[in-house]
Amino acid sequence: MNDQSVTLPDFELPASGGQRFALSAFRGHPFVLYFYPKDDTPGCTMEGADFRDLYDGFKQAKVDVFGISRDSVASHDRFKAKMGFPFELLSDADEKACGIFGVIKMKNMYGKQVRGIERSTFVIDREGRIAREWRGVKVPGHAQAVLDFVRSNPL
Repeated sequence: MNDQSVTLPDFELPASGGQRFALSAFRGHPFVLYFYPKDDTPGCTMEGADFRDLYDGFKQAKVDVFGISRDSVASHDRFKAKMGFPFELLSDADEKACGIFGVIKMKNMYGKQVRGIERSTFVIDREGRIAREWRGVKVPGHAQAVLDFVRSNPL
């Protein structure tokens, strides 16, 4: 979904901490949704830690942060507790949100083709539209680039 004038379709997902996330509940409130491949793996741990470490900046900008992968809520709860994430992790086991955002790709892993999440981040504005997207994200410096964007753009 690349057309930034299109309002995203509503979706609802289970989240860490026994929470539920519904896109419609965030109308009027901008947020960051970062898709990552797997809980507790090196790149995903580093990415989550970067968003955690910059979380106060996002809160000052009045922008929520959510991580999302296909892992279970139980896995998310363990990962969140281990890493001390101040934000919720969304479980997209049936790939509902992955499909909306088009983040499932064929990837090479140890010489084999596997379907997986392409590391991607989306800033959603108060109208429920994509204000900015990053695809094929490289982790170093990424969370800071997202924070810089939300600080310098009206959402």
